[in-house]
Amino acid sequence: MPSGRTHDSITLWSLPLIAGLAYDRTHSSGLTLFVSGSYLFSGLMFGPDLDVYSQQYRRWGWLRWIWLPYRRSLRHRSFWSHGFIVGTVVRVVYLFIWVAALGAAGILLGAIAYHLAGITNSWIDLAQQWGRDSMTFIERSSQQYPMEAIAIAVGLELGSLSHSLSDWVLSAIRRTFKRRSKKASTPSRTIAASTGTPLLAKDAIDQASFSEQSGNSTASPIRREPQLPPFGRRRGEG
Repeated sequence: MPSGRTHDSITLWSLPLIAGLAYDRTHSSGLTLFVSGSYLFSGLMFGPDLDVYSQQYRRWGWLRWIWLPYRRSLRHRSFWSHGFIVGTVVRVVYLFIWVAALGAAGILLGAIAYHLAGITNSWIDLAQQWGRDSMTFIERSSQQYPMEAIAIAVGLELGSLSHSLSDWVLSAIRRTFKRRSKKASTPSRTIAASTGTPLLAKDAIDQASFSEQSGNSTASPIRREPQLPPFGRRRGEG
C-alpha cells in the first residue's frame, strides 16, 4: 500500500489535470474552484485512510478526535471506507452528523448565555428560533447553489477515487511480483527435494543445465571434487 507521502504526491501532481478537466467541462472558474478545492481537501484530509492512524487523520489536529468512532467502527480498506461512491457518502454523512451535533450544542449554549445575560426571557424559544433559521439557511443554499453542491461532491469523490485506485494498483503489482518470485524459486526447491540434500544456488543452476542437456529431469546432480588451493599444499604432498 502506498505511503501517505506517495498519496499526497499523487494528489498534488494530479490537481492541475483535475482543474483543467473541470474547466473544460464547465467553462466556469467558480465551479472549477469548487471541484479543485474539494479534490484537494479529499486527497489530503478527507480520504479513505481516515479509518486508520494516517497522515489524513493527523491533519485534523485537535479536531481529529471526532474520527475516533469512525476508525473503531470500520475495518481498514473495507467497502464502507474505500468503496466507490459509498466511502465518500459515508464520510460526508458522518461529518454532517458531527457538524449538526456541535451546531445544536452551540445553539443551546448560546441561548442559555443570552438568558443568563438578561437578553431573552426564554432560552428555549430562542434556541428553537435559531434552529429553524439554520435549517432554512441550509435549504435555501441547496436550492440556490445546486451546481456548486454537485461540483463539491464530484471533487470529493475524485479525491477518494485516486486514493483507492493507487492502493489497488500497487497491491496488484506486488501480488504479481510475489507470484513471479515464487515461480522463479520453484526449480531450485524441486531439485533439492529430489536429491534429498540442499543445493547451493550455483549447484542448482548446474543441475538444471545438466538436466536440460541430458533430457532427463531425474538425473543425479553433478558432484564436484574438492580442490586444494594452489599454495596451500603441505610439504610432502603431490
